[in-house]
Amino acid sequence: MAGRWLRSRVSSRARVATTALRVGVAIGLGSLAAATAFGQQAQLTGNAQRGATLASTCLGCHGIQGYRNAYPDYAVPRLSGQQAQYLVSALQEYRSGQRQYPTMHLQALSLSDQDMADVAAYLSGKPLVATSSASPPQVPQPAVVCTSCHGQNGIGVTPMYPSLAGQHASYLARAIQEYQTGYRKNPIMNGMAASLKPADITVIVDYFSSLKPGLHTESRPFFRWTDHSTQGK
Repeated sequence: MAGRWLRSRVSSRARVATTALRVGVAIGLGSLAAATAFGQQAQLTGNAQRGATLASTCLGCHGIQGYRNAYPDYAVPRLSGQQAQYLVSALQEYRSGQRQYPTMHLQALSLSDQDMADVAAYLSGKPLVATSSASPPQVPQPAVVCTSCHGQNGIGVTPMYPSLAGQHASYLARAIQEYQTGYRKNPIMNGMAASLKPADITVIVDYFSSLKPGLHTESRPFFRWTDHSTQGK
């Protein structure tokens, strides 16, 4: 009896160990596959020259100084100087529905991952670089937590985080409100935005929108506004 009981215990432990090993291997392979997929995605290099052709539609809104979304009313975001990797992530979120905006969703649906990398490379242009001689600005209290990702100078601390320096205040306010309502789905930003009061949002957007060097709008190529009312005078 004792021998059978001992063999049963050993066999049971062996089965548990084998199951654990299989689970561990499965998890390991899953992690490896995820890491490989991420690595392949991260290796996409944007071709700005090709992106210039693909982005012609984008410039219909993002290439016009002072262009605004009709309803709700806010300024269309400035993209020149933005982190290219962040722009790719934003396009992917519009494509998947994590960001809800019909026009951008339809635009993103037509783009492959490589297309997005190319468009982002063109629209981002030269990324913002902090001025070494500039003294660090005084960060208002509501914006302190924001600087851990978006930088005290408004420049994203890693390529995946957007730079906010010089961005339109009305656009930043709209983005925060969309994180509060769930129109934009991001666990970190949804949690951060949830507790913000309207007065906090005003302080935050005023701070980041005033920082320099800042994002700007790259004018559409071959487009020049002509005031015909002044011709011949």
